[in-house]
Amino acid sequence: VVSTQSTGIMEDIIEKLKLLNYEEEFVSRRGQRPISRTYFAVPGSAGEHFFVFSNLLSWLLGMCGRRFEAPLEDDDPNAVITNITSEIRSLGLNTDFPPSRLKAGYGDEVCYILNQMTNKALEATSFSWARPEYVEEDAQEESIEDDQMDEQIEDEGIDEDFEEEIMLDVGEVNTSSQDIIEVQKQEELLESSTDALEWKMEVERVMPSLKVHLRGDKDWRTHLDNMLEYRKSMSTALSSSKVQLDQMHQEITRTLEKISSREKYINSQMEAPLAEYRRLKDRLAEIQEKYRTAGSTVTEQSRNLAQITEELESIKMQMDEKGTTMTDSGPLVKIKQALTKVKNELVQMELRIGVLQHVVLTAKVNDKTSMQRDMHSDDHFSDLKTSF
Repeated sequence: VVSTQSTGIMEDIIEKLKLLNYEEEFVSRRGQRPISRTYFAVPGSAGEHFFVFSNLLSWLLGMCGRRFEAPLEDDDPNAVITNITSEIRSLGLNTDFPPSRLKAGYGDEVCYILNQMTNKALEATSFSWARPEYVEEDAQEESIEDDQMDEQIEDEGIDEDFEEEIMLDVGEVNTSSQDIIEVQKQEELLESSTDALEWKMEVERVMPSLKVHLRGDKDWRTHLDNMLEYRKSMSTALSSSKVQLDQMHQEITRTLEKISSREKYINSQMEAPLAEYRRLKDRLAEIQEKYRTAGSTVTEQSRNLAQITEELESIKMQMDEKGTTMTDSGPLVKIKQALTKVKNELVQMELRIGVLQHVVLTAKVNDKTSMQRDMHSDDHFSDLKTSF
Protein backbone atom coordinates (compact mmCIF):
# COMPACT_ATOMS: atom_id res chain seq x y z
CA VAL A 1 0.00 0.00 0.00
CA VAL A 2 1.44 3.35 -1.10
CA SER A 3 1.14 6.11 1.49
CA THR A 4 -0.03 9.48 0.15
CA GLN A 5 1.96 11.21 2.89
CA SER A 6 5.16 9.45 1.81
CA THR A 7 4.56 10.42 -1.82
CA GLY A 8 4.15 14.09 -0.87
CA ILE A 9 7.28 14.00 1.31
CA MET A 10 9.23 12.42 -1.56
CA GLU A 11 8.32 15.37 -3.78
CA ASP A 12 9.85 17.74 -1.22
CA ILE A 13 12.92 15.49 -0.84
CA ILE A 14 13.63 15.49 -4.59
CA GLU A 15 13.35 19.29 -4.79
CA LYS A 16 15.68 19.73 -1.81
CA LEU A 17 18.18 17.26 -3.29
CA LYS A 18 18.20 19.29 -6.51
CA LEU A 19 18.96 22.40 -4.46
CA LEU A 20 21.88 20.46 -2.92
CA ASN A 21 23.12 19.61 -6.45
CA TYR A 22 22.83 15.88 -5.77
CA GLU A 23 22.81 15.01 -9.48
CA GLU A 24 26.46 16.02 -9.76
CA GLU A 25 27.69 15.48 -6.19
CA PHE A 26 25.95 12.15 -5.51
CA VAL A 27 24.76 10.59 -8.76
CA SER A 28 27.77 11.37 -10.96
CA ARG A 29 30.59 11.06 -8.42
CA ARG A 30 29.30 7.95 -6.67
CA GLY A 31 28.02 6.21 -9.78
CA GLN A 32 24.41 6.05 -8.58
CA ARG A 33 21.23 6.18 -10.61
CA PRO A 34 18.91 9.21 -10.34
CA ILE A 35 16.13 8.77 -7.80
CA SER A 36 12.53 8.93 -9.01
CA ARG A 37 9.88 11.00 -7.25
CA THR A 38 8.30 7.91 -5.65
CA TYR A 39 11.44 5.80 -5.11
CA PHE A 40 11.34 5.62 -1.28
CA ALA A 41 7.51 5.81 -1.09
CA VAL A 42 6.61 2.63 -2.98
CA PRO A 43 7.72 -0.97 -2.30
CA GLY A 44 10.53 -2.46 -4.35
CA SER A 45 13.69 -4.50 -4.01
CA ALA A 46 14.49 -4.31 -0.28
CA GLY A 47 18.25 -4.77 -0.76
CA GLU A 48 18.54 -2.15 -3.50
CA HIS A 49 16.32 0.39 -1.70
CA PHE A 50 18.25 -0.01 1.56
CA PHE A 51 21.63 0.29 -0.21
CA VAL A 52 20.60 3.53 -2.01
CA PHE A 53 19.02 4.90 1.20
CA SER A 54 22.15 4.23 3.30
CA ASN A 55 24.47 5.73 0.65
CA LEU A 56 22.29 8.83 0.25
CA LEU A 57 22.15 9.23 4.03
CA SER A 58 25.94 8.93 4.29
CA TRP A 59 26.30 11.71 1.70
CA LEU A 60 23.84 13.96 3.60
CA LEU A 61 25.66 13.25 6.88
CA GLY A 62 28.93 14.24 5.19
CA MET A 63 27.34 17.56 4.15
CA CYS A 64 26.32 18.06 7.79
CA GLY A 65 29.94 17.61 8.90
CA ARG A 66 29.63 13.99 10.07
CA ARG A 67 32.08 11.26 9.11
CA PHE A 68 29.98 8.30 8.03
CA GLU A 69 31.46 5.76 5.66
CA ALA A 70 29.18 4.68 2.81
CA PRO A 71 28.16 1.05 3.46
CA LEU A 72 28.72 -1.71 0.93
CA GLU A 73 26.10 -4.06 -0.47
CA ASP A 74 27.40 -7.05 1.52
CA ASP A 75 27.49 -5.23 4.88
CA ASP A 76 25.25 -6.40 7.71
CA PRO A 77 22.00 -4.36 7.51
CA ASN A 78 21.46 -4.51 11.29
CA ALA A 79 24.88 -3.00 11.98
CA VAL A 80 24.31 -0.29 9.35
CA ILE A 81 20.89 0.55 10.85
CA THR A 82 22.45 0.80 14.33
CA ASN A 83 25.10 3.25 13.07
CA ILE A 84 22.50 5.30 11.18
CA THR A 85 20.24 5.50 14.24
CA SER A 86 23.06 6.69 16.47
CA GLU A 87 24.14 9.35 13.94
CA ILE A 88 20.68 10.81 13.37
CA ARG A 89 19.98 10.72 17.11
CA SER A 90 23.12 12.78 17.68
CA LEU A 91 21.72 15.38 15.26
CA GLY A 92 18.58 15.70 17.36
CA LEU A 93 16.18 13.81 15.10
CA ASN A 94 13.31 11.77 16.51
CA THR A 95 13.93 8.00 16.42
CA ASP A 96 10.79 6.76 18.19
CA PHE A 97 10.18 3.91 15.75
CA PRO A 98 11.46 0.33 15.41
CA PRO A 99 14.84 0.22 13.62
CA SER A 100 13.57 -2.72 11.55
CA ARG A 101 11.32 -0.27 9.64
CA LEU A 102 14.45 1.11 7.94
CA LYS A 103 15.56 -2.31 6.71
CA ALA A 104 12.94 -2.37 3.95
CA GLY A 105 14.36 0.84 2.44
CA TYR A 106 10.97 2.52 1.92
CA GLY A 107 8.03 3.83 3.93
CA ASP A 108 7.08 6.74 6.14
CA GLU A 109 10.09 6.36 8.46
CA VAL A 110 12.61 6.38 5.58
CA CYS A 111 10.96 9.44 3.98
CA TYR A 112 10.86 11.21 7.36
CA ILE A 113 14.60 10.68 7.96
CA LEU A 114 15.56 11.81 4.44
CA ASN A 115 13.32 14.88 4.69
CA GLN A 116 14.85 15.92 8.02
CA MET A 117 18.39 15.21 6.78
CA THR A 118 17.88 17.33 3.66
CA ASN A 119 16.71 20.16 5.93
CA LYS A 120 19.86 19.72 8.05
CA ALA A 121 22.03 19.69 4.93
CA LEU A 122 20.44 22.90 3.62
CA GLU A 123 21.06 24.53 7.00
CA ALA A 124 24.69 23.35 6.98
CA THR A 125 25.26 24.84 3.52
CA SER A 126 23.69 28.17 4.62
CA PHE A 127 21.05 27.96 1.94
CA SER A 128 18.51 30.79 1.82
CA TRP A 129 15.50 31.33 -0.38
CA ALA A 130 15.66 34.26 -2.81
CA ARG A 131 12.76 36.54 -3.60
CA PRO A 132 10.53 35.17 -6.36
CA GLU A 133 10.83 36.69 -9.84
CA TYR A 134 7.56 37.01 -11.69
CA VAL A 135 7.69 36.65 -15.47
CA GLU A 136 5.24 38.68 -17.50
CA GLU A 137 2.72 36.55 -19.28
CA ASP A 138 2.48 36.22 -23.05
CA ALA A 139 -0.88 37.98 -23.12
CA GLN A 140 0.72 41.21 -21.86
CA GLU A 141 3.43 40.97 -24.48
CA GLU A 142 0.84 40.42 -27.20
CA SER A 143 -1.19 43.43 -26.03
CA ILE A 144 1.95 45.59 -26.09
CA GLU A 145 2.81 44.40 -29.59
CA ASP A 146 -0.77 45.06 -30.70
CA ASP A 147 -0.60 48.62 -29.39
CA GLN A 148 2.70 49.23 -31.13
CA MET A 149 1.33 47.78 -34.37
CA ASP A 150 -1.79 49.98 -34.15
CA GLU A 151 0.27 53.11 -33.58
CA GLN A 152 2.50 52.23 -36.52
CA ILE A 153 -0.56 51.75 -38.77
CA GLU A 154 -2.09 55.05 -37.68
CA ASP A 155 1.17 56.93 -38.30
CA GLU A 156 2.22 55.43 -41.63
CA GLY A 157 -1.13 54.43 -43.11
CA ILE A 158 -1.79 51.39 -45.17
CA ASP A 159 0.71 50.90 -47.95
CA GLU A 160 1.26 48.09 -50.40
CA ASP A 161 3.83 46.29 -48.21
CA PHE A 162 1.37 46.08 -45.31
CA GLU A 163 -1.32 44.74 -47.66
CA GLU A 164 1.11 42.07 -48.83
CA GLU A 165 1.88 41.27 -45.13
CA ILE A 166 -1.84 40.85 -44.41
CA MET A 167 -2.25 38.63 -47.44
CA LEU A 168 0.69 36.58 -46.23
CA ASP A 169 -0.74 36.34 -42.67
CA VAL A 170 -4.16 35.06 -43.74
CA GLY A 171 -2.75 31.99 -45.41
CA GLU A 172 -1.28 32.66 -48.85
CA VAL A 173 2.12 31.44 -47.77
CA ASN A 174 2.59 29.04 -50.67
CA THR A 175 2.23 31.76 -53.36
CA SER A 176 5.30 31.97 -55.52
CA SER A 177 7.22 35.18 -56.09
CA GLN A 178 6.12 35.31 -59.73
CA ASP A 179 2.43 35.22 -58.75
CA ILE A 180 2.99 38.05 -56.23
CA ILE A 181 4.57 40.22 -58.95
CA GLU A 182 1.62 39.56 -61.28
CA VAL A 183 -0.84 40.49 -58.53
CA GLN A 184 1.05 43.73 -57.86
CA LYS A 185 0.89 44.61 -61.54
CA GLN A 186 -2.84 43.99 -61.65
CA GLU A 187 -3.35 46.13 -58.52
CA GLU A 188 -1.45 49.00 -60.11
CA LEU A 189 -3.90 48.95 -63.01
CA LEU A 190 -6.94 49.03 -60.72
CA GLU A 191 -8.33 52.26 -59.34
CA SER A 192 -10.33 51.99 -56.15
CA SER A 193 -13.49 54.04 -55.72
CA THR A 194 -13.73 53.32 -51.96
CA ASP A 195 -13.28 56.14 -49.50
CA ALA A 196 -9.88 55.91 -47.79
CA LEU A 197 -11.33 56.71 -44.35
CA GLU A 198 -13.95 53.96 -44.60
CA TRP A 199 -11.32 51.52 -45.83
CA LYS A 200 -9.09 52.43 -42.90
CA MET A 201 -11.93 51.91 -40.40
CA GLU A 202 -12.80 48.55 -41.93
CA VAL A 203 -9.16 47.48 -41.76
CA GLU A 204 -8.97 48.49 -38.09
CA ARG A 205 -12.13 46.45 -37.41
CA VAL A 206 -10.97 43.20 -39.01
CA MET A 207 -7.24 43.58 -38.30
CA PRO A 208 -7.30 41.70 -34.91
CA SER A 209 -8.79 38.69 -36.66
CA LEU A 210 -6.22 38.78 -39.46
CA LYS A 211 -3.19 39.40 -37.32
CA VAL A 212 -0.70 36.53 -36.81
CA HIS A 213 2.33 37.06 -34.58
CA LEU A 214 5.34 35.13 -35.84
CA ARG A 215 8.13 34.87 -33.31
CA GLY A 216 11.67 33.77 -33.71
CA ASP A 217 11.28 30.15 -32.57
CA LYS A 218 7.91 29.69 -34.32
CA ASP A 219 8.63 31.38 -37.65
CA TRP A 220 8.06 28.94 -40.52
CA ARG A 221 10.88 30.55 -42.44
CA THR A 222 13.31 29.76 -39.63
CA HIS A 223 12.01 26.21 -39.49
CA LEU A 224 12.40 25.88 -43.25
CA ASP A 225 15.98 27.17 -43.13
CA ASN A 226 16.78 24.80 -40.29
CA MET A 227 15.27 21.92 -42.20
CA LEU A 228 17.37 22.74 -45.25
CA GLU A 229 20.52 22.98 -43.12
CA TYR A 230 19.73 19.71 -41.39
CA ARG A 231 19.06 18.04 -44.73
CA LYS A 232 22.34 19.30 -46.09
CA SER A 233 24.27 18.10 -43.00
CA MET A 234 22.47 14.77 -43.15
CA SER A 235 23.37 14.36 -46.83
CA THR A 236 27.02 15.16 -46.06
CA ALA A 237 27.07 12.78 -43.10
CA LEU A 238 25.27 10.12 -45.15
CA SER A 239 27.82 10.28 -47.95
CA SER A 240 30.69 9.70 -45.51
CA SER A 241 28.79 7.22 -43.38
CA LYS A 242 27.61 5.22 -46.36
CA VAL A 243 31.19 4.35 -47.31
CA GLN A 244 31.90 3.20 -43.76
CA LEU A 245 28.64 1.26 -43.60
CA ASP A 246 29.44 -0.44 -46.91
CA GLN A 247 32.84 -1.41 -45.58
CA MET A 248 31.29 -2.72 -42.38
CA HIS A 249 28.74 -4.65 -44.45
CA GLN A 250 31.47 -6.25 -46.53
CA GLU A 251 33.51 -7.13 -43.44
CA ILE A 252 30.45 -8.59 -41.70
CA THR A 253 29.58 -10.58 -44.83
CA ARG A 254 33.10 -11.99 -45.05
CA THR A 255 33.07 -12.80 -41.34
CA LEU A 256 29.73 -14.57 -41.65
CA GLU A 257 31.04 -16.58 -44.60
CA LYS A 258 34.12 -17.58 -42.60
CA ILE A 259 31.93 -18.54 -39.63
CA SER A 260 29.68 -20.59 -41.89
CA SER A 261 32.63 -22.44 -43.48
CA ARG A 262 34.20 -23.08 -40.05
CA GLU A 263 30.88 -24.34 -38.76
CA LYS A 264 30.56 -26.76 -41.68
CA TYR A 265 34.13 -27.96 -41.14
CA ILE A 266 33.55 -28.46 -37.40
CA ASN A 267 30.30 -30.33 -38.08
CA SER A 268 32.07 -32.64 -40.54
CA GLN A 269 34.89 -33.31 -38.08
CA MET A 270 32.53 -33.88 -35.18
CA GLU A 271 30.20 -36.40 -36.87
CA ALA A 272 32.12 -39.47 -35.63
CA PRO A 273 32.53 -38.18 -32.02
CA LEU A 274 28.88 -37.17 -31.99
CA ALA A 275 27.81 -40.64 -33.12
CA GLU A 276 30.02 -42.20 -30.43
CA TYR A 277 28.58 -39.75 -27.89
CA ARG A 278 25.02 -40.69 -28.86
CA ARG A 279 25.87 -44.42 -28.58
CA LEU A 280 27.45 -43.93 -25.15
CA LYS A 281 24.50 -41.82 -24.08
CA ASP A 282 22.06 -44.59 -25.06
CA ARG A 283 24.25 -47.11 -23.24
CA LEU A 284 24.27 -44.89 -20.17
CA ALA A 285 20.47 -44.66 -20.30
CA GLU A 286 20.22 -48.45 -20.41
CA ILE A 287 22.63 -48.86 -17.48
CA GLN A 288 20.74 -46.24 -15.49
CA GLU A 289 17.49 -48.09 -16.16
CA LYS A 290 19.05 -51.36 -14.97
CA TYR A 291 20.43 -49.58 -11.94
CA ARG A 292 16.99 -48.21 -11.06
CA THR A 293 15.49 -51.72 -11.46
CA ALA A 294 18.22 -53.27 -9.30
CA GLY A 295 17.81 -50.49 -6.79
CA SER A 296 14.09 -51.21 -6.43
CA THR A 297 14.89 -54.95 -6.00
CA VAL A 298 17.54 -54.19 -3.37
CA THR A 299 15.07 -51.99 -1.54
CA GLU A 300 12.47 -54.77 -1.47
CA GLN A 301 15.04 -57.33 -0.28
CA SER A 302 16.26 -54.93 2.39
CA ARG A 303 12.71 -54.56 3.63
CA ASN A 304 12.31 -58.35 3.77
CA LEU A 305 15.64 -58.68 5.57
CA ALA A 306 14.57 -56.17 8.17
CA GLN A 307 11.31 -58.03 8.72
CA ILE A 308 13.09 -61.41 9.07
CA THR A 309 15.66 -59.88 11.44
CA GLU A 310 12.87 -58.52 13.60
CA GLU A 311 11.18 -61.95 13.75
CA LEU A 312 14.53 -63.60 14.61
CA GLU A 313 15.10 -61.20 17.46
CA SER A 314 11.62 -61.99 18.81
CA ILE A 315 12.31 -65.76 18.67
CA LYS A 316 15.67 -65.28 20.39
CA MET A 317 14.01 -63.35 23.20
CA GLN A 318 11.44 -66.15 23.68
CA MET A 319 14.19 -68.82 23.74
CA ASP A 320 16.18 -66.80 26.27
CA GLU A 321 13.15 -66.52 28.52
CA LYS A 322 12.46 -70.32 28.32
CA GLY A 323 16.15 -71.16 28.92
CA THR A 324 16.21 -68.93 31.96
CA THR A 325 13.07 -70.59 33.28
CA MET A 326 14.52 -74.09 32.79
CA THR A 327 17.87 -73.43 34.49
CA ASP A 328 16.40 -71.46 37.37
CA SER A 329 16.57 -73.48 40.74
CA GLY A 330 14.48 -71.02 42.65
CA PRO A 331 11.18 -72.94 42.34
CA LEU A 332 12.86 -76.22 43.42
CA VAL A 333 14.29 -74.55 46.53
CA LYS A 334 10.86 -73.15 47.31
CA ILE A 335 9.34 -76.65 46.96
CA LYS A 336 11.95 -78.15 49.32
CA GLN A 337 11.39 -75.40 51.83
CA ALA A 338 7.63 -76.01 51.62
CA LEU A 339 8.14 -79.77 52.15
CA THR A 340 10.35 -79.11 55.20
CA LYS A 341 7.76 -76.76 56.59
CA VAL A 342 5.01 -79.34 56.04
CA LYS A 343 7.07 -82.03 57.79
CA ASN A 344 7.70 -79.75 60.76
CA GLU A 345 4.01 -78.98 60.92
CA LEU A 346 3.21 -82.73 60.82
CA VAL A 347 5.60 -83.37 63.74
CA GLN A 348 3.95 -80.58 65.68
CA MET A 349 0.51 -81.99 64.90
CA GLU A 350 1.53 -85.51 65.96
CA LEU A 351 2.94 -84.15 69.21
CA ARG A 352 -0.27 -82.26 69.89
CA ILE A 353 -2.29 -85.37 69.06
CA GLY A 354 -0.18 -87.39 71.52
CA VAL A 355 -0.64 -84.77 74.20
CA LEU A 356 -4.38 -84.70 73.60
CA GLN A 357 -4.59 -88.49 73.66
CA HIS A 358 -2.69 -88.53 76.98
CA VAL A 359 -5.02 -85.88 78.39
CA VAL A 360 -8.06 -87.80 77.22
CA LEU A 361 -6.70 -91.09 78.59
CA THR A 362 -5.85 -89.47 81.92
CA ALA A 363 -9.32 -88.00 82.09
CA LYS A 364 -10.87 -91.42 81.41
CA VAL A 365 -8.71 -93.07 84.07
CA ASN A 366 -9.61 -90.40 86.55
CA ASP A 367 -13.29 -90.77 85.75
CA LYS A 368 -13.11 -94.54 86.17
CA THR A 369 -11.24 -94.26 89.48
CA SER A 370 -13.76 -91.79 90.82
CA MET A 371 -16.60 -94.03 89.76
CA GLN A 372 -15.02 -97.04 91.54
CA ARG A 373 -14.45 -94.91 94.66
CA ASP A 374 -18.06 -93.86 94.61
CA MET A 375 -19.18 -97.43 94.27
CA HIS A 376 -17.02 -98.60 97.20
CA SER A 377 -18.29 -95.74 99.34
CA ASP A 378 -21.92 -96.73 98.66
CA ASP A 379 -21.20 -100.38 99.68
CA HIS A 380 -19.55 -99.32 102.92
CA PHE A 381 -22.48 -97.06 103.75
CA SER A 382 -24.90 -99.85 103.22
CA ASP A 383 -22.76 -102.15 105.42
CA LEU A 384 -22.81 -99.57 108.16
CA LYS A 385 -26.59 -99.36 107.94
CA THR A 386 -26.84 -103.06 108.16
CA SER A 387 -24.63 -103.23 111.21
CA PHE A 388 -26.63 -100.56 112.97
